[in-house]
Amino acid sequence: MRQFSSDIAFTPAVKAIQTEKGSRTSYARMEAGGSWETTVTPELEAFLADLDMFYLGTANAEGQPYIQYRGGSPGFLKAVGTKTIGFADFGGNRQYITSGNLRENPKAFIFLMDYARSQRIKLWGNARVVEGDSELLDRLRDPSYPGKAERAILFDIEAWDVNCPQHIHKRFSQKQVGPVIEQLQSRIRELEARLQALQ
Repeated sequence: MRQFSSDIAFTPAVKAIQTEKGSRTSYARMEAGGSWETTVTPELEAFLADLDMFYLGTANAEGQPYIQYRGGSPGFLKAVGTKTIGFADFGGNRQYITSGNLRENPKAFIFLMDYARSQRIKLWGNARVVEGDSELLDRLRDPSYPGKAERAILFDIEAWDVNCPQHIHKRFSQKQVGPVIEQLQSRIRELEARLQALQ
């Protein structure tokens, strides 16, 4: 049994290094003040609603880690309960590494990154593959996405934490920069037409 929700990451070995490096006191204050969130809050739900990608970490029975990129329409990773989030899983390269890992080891990690706003959230928990639940798939699928949802993956949250924005390089999606580029190109065409008229 963990004393604090952050103990999922702050193991005795981690706390020993924090002590050695001088950061344990501040993290002990954080623990005493309530530690990390363990449920889907309105803030987490709002963050998910804007997100169009995330990274899912799993490990096999031997502990070999695997990270997988997941992308979709904004909000495709959804809250399905007070402690559970999930997404519709579509056919890909048919390696099934994540599915196989979760069959052996339910421990999982989700890394949410909003590059444009320099924000990130880390979630620890357990994940499972759900096959044949059409009601759940209907709830999770994006009707505008043409792919066929093959299964759902649900993630039960044990703890989550917001990371500082330090060292996050700004990146913008095509959807975000497209309108700006179109506006600039339109202005260039307008100015070129004016130049042409002056010649």
